[in-house]
Amino acid sequence: MGQKVHPYGFRLGFNKPWRSRWFAKQGYAKLLQEDLELKSDLRERLKSAGVSSIEVDRPGNKLRITIRTSRPGIIIGRKGAEIEKLKQDLAKRTKREVFIDIQEVHKPELDAQLVSESIALQLEKRVAFRRAMRKAVDSALRFGCKGIKVRVSGRLNGAEIARSEWYLQGQLPLHTLRADIDYGFSEARTTYGVIGVKAWLYKGEILDSKSRRSGIGSEPEPRRMEPRRDRDRDRRREPQPVAVEPSGPATQAPPADLPRPARSGGPLMPPLMPPQPAWKQEARPEAQPSETAPETKPEEEKS
Repeated sequence: MGQKVHPYGFRLGFNKPWRSRWFAKQGYAKLLQEDLELKSDLRERLKSAGVSSIEVDRPGNKLRITIRTSRPGIIIGRKGAEIEKLKQDLAKRTKREVFIDIQEVHKPELDAQLVSESIALQLEKRVAFRRAMRKAVDSALRFGCKGIKVRVSGRLNGAEIARSEWYLQGQLPLHTLRADIDYGFSEARTTYGVIGVKAWLYKGEILDSKSRRSGIGSEPEPRRMEPRRDRDRDRRREPQPVAVEPSGPATQAPPADLPRPARSGGPLMPPLMPPQPAWKQEARPEAQPSETAPETKPEEEKS
């Protein structure tokens, strides 16, 4: 009871891509630690830029970092000065050739990480937590979100006993794998303690298998072997010739068993009645002609 799974990790490889995409036979731990330190330092350095996610690719000895942000102008700077400075610092630190891609988040109200960070920022500015939560829920629903849940936990309003409060609007199918659910978490560091903010956003279902696997990779699925008994049964079964229908307008074939017309000159017999035996026909007496002549009308008496 009460054991929750991460909504992003639950769908990882099904309809969500990995946020670090590389392979290493040796030195895996060092590369993983480098990834974690890069992400944490970039989040701290670009705190005011509204960073949603950071993805890392390692093609060969190079390093490609993709940053999704709602304010790309802060990262790029005037005439690209800030991004060049950031690229040089990362190259000096990692001793690799660094490429940085900036992707803009056009609707930050529909990004769970940005929603949670905005609520945490309001809580640090002493805004009432219910008001901040209700504002985030209303703005997400207004932008076309199908469902949203926001939860804050900690010493709310400076209370001595910590508690949790949440708002839920719309639908949120957490157990449906094909559901496109975005999840975000952030912390508000207030004077009376840390308040955790979680946000879940439901954007609809991903039904197309091609688009579902587009973020994971374009490799075809492995072919599944059918059960052995089914294969043996198919081998024993001989192929039957397929009748080719003639082209033309569709016509209905007459049924095979049509009722035949009754024969004239004999008694009508039901179709299932057995034929009359021969001895019965011989024993039947033949009809003899009547000896009596037909009666004639008496002549009228003469007057």
